[in-house]
Amino acid sequence: MSGKNQALTATVKFPHRSRRGILLGLTAPQLIVASLTGVLLLTVVLTRGVMGALQLVPLWVAIAVLVFVRRRGRALANWAPIVARYALRRLRGQLVWLTRPSGRPIREGLLHLPGTAASLRVVTAPDDRYGAVHDPHSETLTAVVKVSSRAYALLDPGTQQANVGGWGRALAALARTGQIARIQVIERTVPDSGDALRRYWEEHGQPHAPLAGTVYSELIQSAGPAAAPHEAYVAVSLDTKAARRLINRAWGGLTGSFSVLAQLTFTFDQAARTAGLNPAGWLTAREIAAVVRTAYDPKVLATLDRWSTDGRPEVDPPTAGPVVVVEKADHIATDSAVHATYWVENWPRTETSAGFLHQLLFTGGGRRTLSLSYEPKGLDAALRDVQRKKSSVIADAAERARRGQVDSEADLVEYQDIKSRERQLIAGHADVALTGLLTVSADSEEELRPACAVVETAAVGAQLDLRSLTWQQAEAFTAAALPLALAA
Repeated sequence: MSGKNQALTATVKFPHRSRRGILLGLTAPQLIVASLTGVLLLTVVLTRGVMGALQLVPLWVAIAVLVFVRRRGRALANWAPIVARYALRRLRGQLVWLTRPSGRPIREGLLHLPGTAASLRVVTAPDDRYGAVHDPHSETLTAVVKVSSRAYALLDPGTQQANVGGWGRALAALARTGQIARIQVIERTVPDSGDALRRYWEEHGQPHAPLAGTVYSELIQSAGPAAAPHEAYVAVSLDTKAARRLINRAWGGLTGSFSVLAQLTFTFDQAARTAGLNPAGWLTAREIAAVVRTAYDPKVLATLDRWSTDGRPEVDPPTAGPVVVVEKADHIATDSAVHATYWVENWPRTETSAGFLHQLLFTGGGRRTLSLSYEPKGLDAALRDVQRKKSSVIADAAERARRGQVDSEADLVEYQDIKSRERQLIAGHADVALTGLLTVSADSEEELRPACAVVETAAVGAQLDLRSLTWQQAEAFTAAALPLALAA
């Protein structure tokens, strides 16, 4: 029996993350710096001769350091544009964002978010059943659904295997439509005011029962605010450019976009149930605004719970954004919390249980939000990418052989991963790029540091390599903590 269960246990294995550059192992910033340096060197030699070039040896050394020296896995040339952009924003005073009262009319549905999300607004479907986030710049329309499921770790191996396979089929069904810009899954912990627990006790409990009533009442009063319930959301983003033909057939504009989006949400509802998920209804515009609001201001959830009658908090879209955002190099501070966002640089490279994230998500010591963003790729584009990577690996191997160098085991592993991906594409599987972001939240900087340490330790146990998105925290938080399926 144990052997049968072992055989049915769902396992996963991720491909090795390539560090291969565009040319000769160099990335785009490195190539730009190297090319400009070559032009400068040629100009100096032609105008001032070899002696003039030798006089600039310190400059050539500095450029070599910029191109070839690495810090935190990146060449300094790759860090340069990030640091420069952060420094420029600091000089302009853009690291502090404040909401200022204005007498000017506000565009209907505008979420009033900082940074690149400033133009996002929520709109309601023509049938008033749900809302969606419209991004005029990327031309997407995103619907959000709250989902729940039974605890994965408590399921029998056969059910785990079925759920994992069902989720894969759900992603494939949406990816093959060619109309999806992105699918985002968010799992987050939120502070619990205890109001829902108290309401349930008041409606169904017996507070006047001898001894037990008193004990339960005291336990609920003390334990409610300390709880940290988990919430899960899935955001499905329609690419209106890719679906333009279908949208035009359905009267065009937002009306046509909602018609196509409705088909995708129906497809997701059907496919999600085969993965053991229970969709709890697609969020309205006001409910989407409430989810955004509680990401920036977790403590407001207690107030929203008291106002809510059905357990689904709502706020007006113009009040969804934060009052203040203060950005620093390694974290940001918002209305009632501070947040640090990480990028999952490497996933488990050895075969592991499909529940490998359990340790990371359910370890105590701070609130966290895990965002998994799936971006489908077209078959032709995916096959071209495969051929380009295969050619790069073969060319590097030929160059090493010409120089008499030994083979690189990392290249051999990468080549096998590329061939495996090609076989899956030929077999008809959808190609999906996965991006993982993790945000750790706390009430103060002093509490954030130990919370981050706990998460980093748990990530090691889950075989994840986390990298802090230094100097990019504001944009990273927007992509990681808000269920809006934004580009990471």
